[in-house]
Amino acid sequence: MQSQATTVSAYLAELPAERRAVVSAVRDLVNANLDRDYEELMNYGMIGWCVPHRVFPPGYHCNPKLPLPFAGLAAQKNHYSLYMMSLYGDGPHWNEFEAAWAKTGKKLDMGKCCIRFKKVEDLATEVIANAIKKTPAATYIAHYQKALARNESPAGKEANRKAREAASAKKAAKAASPAKKSTKKPATKLAKAPAKKISKASAKKR
Repeated sequence: MQSQATTVSAYLAELPAERRAVVSAVRDLVNANLDRDYEELMNYGMIGWCVPHRVFPPGYHCNPKLPLPFAGLAAQKNHYSLYMMSLYGDGPHWNEFEAAWAKTGKKLDMGKCCIRFKKVEDLATEVIANAIKKTPAATYIAHYQKALARNESPAGKEANRKAREAASAKKAAKAASPAKKSTKKPATKLAKAPAKKISKASAKKR
């Protein structure tokens, strides 16, 4: 759910108090463990943290005018999202993160880099703090450039092409498959008992 707010304080101010408390708590967690070469800003309609152009002049390859995104935090319609781009495509780092989270006994609801949660207690906060602390800007830039070079290589381009084709085929198959019929049985209507007739004699006695 993208916001039109241009500052973090304005973004927080437009949230209901209960949701503001959750976002503020996670924001504080990120800021407390963030390398000084990152900067906080509003990005893509949410709170973001990035590597500014003063540290990494090339910027984000998708739009060089934008700084390189590192993390993001948003209040969605039915949940909250914490984006940790440093985990995207990083096998060893991701495996370590996942293993550490599993040890906490908490459920990890995560896509490629987006952690979805409904309350702060859902998060393994120490695991998140450690992952942020272990990724200073210099380390993240090196990871980003390595991933970019891999994607631009012939093998990387071929892998990306196959991934896109597989995603398109899956989407097409889903669209072509008939909608599943409900297996729920219709409720059985109870037959009404016939009304008991009262004779005239009985009526007079009453």
